[in-house]
Amino acid sequence: MRRPSSGRSPWAPPHHRAVVIHPPTGPIDGRVTVPGSKSLTNRALLLAAVAEGRSRLEGVLRADDTYWCVDGLRRLGVSITVEGDGVTVDGCGGRWPVQEAELFAGSAGTVARFLPGLLAAGPEGCWRLDGTDQLRSRPLAPLVEGLQQLGGRVAAGPGGGLPLEIRGGGLRGGRVRIPGSTSSQFLSGLLLAAPLAREPVILELADHLVQPAYVAMTVELMRSFGARVEQAPDLSWFRVEPGPYRAVDHVLEADASTAGYFLALAAAVGGRVRVANVGTASLQPDVRLVDVLERMGARVTRGPGFLQVEGTGRLRGGFTVDMRPMSDQALTVGVLAALADGPVTVTGVGHIRRHESDRIAVLRANLGNLGIRVDEHPDGFTVHPGALKPGTVDPQDDHRVAMAFALLGSRLPGLRILDPACVAKTCPAYFEILAGLGVPVAFA
Repeated sequence: MRRPSSGRSPWAPPHHRAVVIHPPTGPIDGRVTVPGSKSLTNRALLLAAVAEGRSRLEGVLRADDTYWCVDGLRRLGVSITVEGDGVTVDGCGGRWPVQEAELFAGSAGTVARFLPGLLAAGPEGCWRLDGTDQLRSRPLAPLVEGLQQLGGRVAAGPGGGLPLEIRGGGLRGGRVRIPGSTSSQFLSGLLLAAPLAREPVILELADHLVQPAYVAMTVELMRSFGARVEQAPDLSWFRVEPGPYRAVDHVLEADASTAGYFLALAAAVGGRVRVANVGTASLQPDVRLVDVLERMGARVTRGPGFLQVEGTGRLRGGFTVDMRPMSDQALTVGVLAALADGPVTVTGVGHIRRHESDRIAVLRANLGNLGIRVDEHPDGFTVHPGALKPGTVDPQDDHRVAMAFALLGSRLPGLRILDPACVAKTCPAYFEILAGLGVPVAFA
């Protein structure tokens, strides 16, 4: 297949050059049901594809990243039926029906890091996996080296990342030592493939693990599909026994990362927002954003299946917060800090420089254009609040930049954000939901 020029998919909203956001006319009061979790959706789709039997998944996210996962699995011969947010997958039992194919991951790091091991574990075949330029620039070496140590035949592209050439032949198993400080997705990619190896797999961490909650989510989902996994209490090692995945019917959680933006909106502009389908029972680390919002002066009500934030529009600063466990929300806190009554320092997020963009540099550049000083640090940043001035935000094709900066539009009249369709990576209806909460949104 010819490599597409972008990660946009048929599930993306119409393209617009920019979106212009204005403050609401009064306090907001709304209830939001957010789409399904991107992280859980792609994990579940891949496990259902290699399982034995038919799985039914409910609560599936329809966004760019999940589209490219479905597209890749279909190109591999897996039967997938999509009906709204429900998906039926006829698993191949680890034997891919199409044994030679060109696959495209879009900008989905979950596809690039989770699919190769499952392909290498197959008995035969040869596939080429590529992605956007953005995804090509993201690291893959720890995953490739780990799979090679397990006996997988995986070769990286000239820069050490995509495109990958993956040959079937199975995984031998054995012991692998892997770094966890760059991305937890490398460990998750090895874990997902481990039950399909011929012998037990022991995975050991060489350093600290960023976002351990996502690894816990991987293990929990593997177990629901029948995998046998042991782990250290501190997640420093894992032992996975060989055995097939079994089909299941599974309801996926809502996306806590997406929920965070709407909860933060209540804190930023004043009013109340309740997210009705994710709460304290979730393993997703971003549910803890409400702890930071509370620290900034918002009132938080928590339940196992819901979160509610009430704000006055006045935000407290003057503190330092370690965002490592929920680093996808570092930009949210950085943007809110521009509205606070004192500086806010975010630590523990040096690894977000290697996400869809260098998120720390992009935050500094865009807040700087709006009159706000940001100091960069090796593992984070400090935002010094001040007088905001009108301007334009360039999200650099990063969905989290666009979604976080949209919060400033609730306080800064006429804030313009370029390429708003980039939010389709995880929440195509993002601006529509904002409008439904009373934030004036106009596309240009």
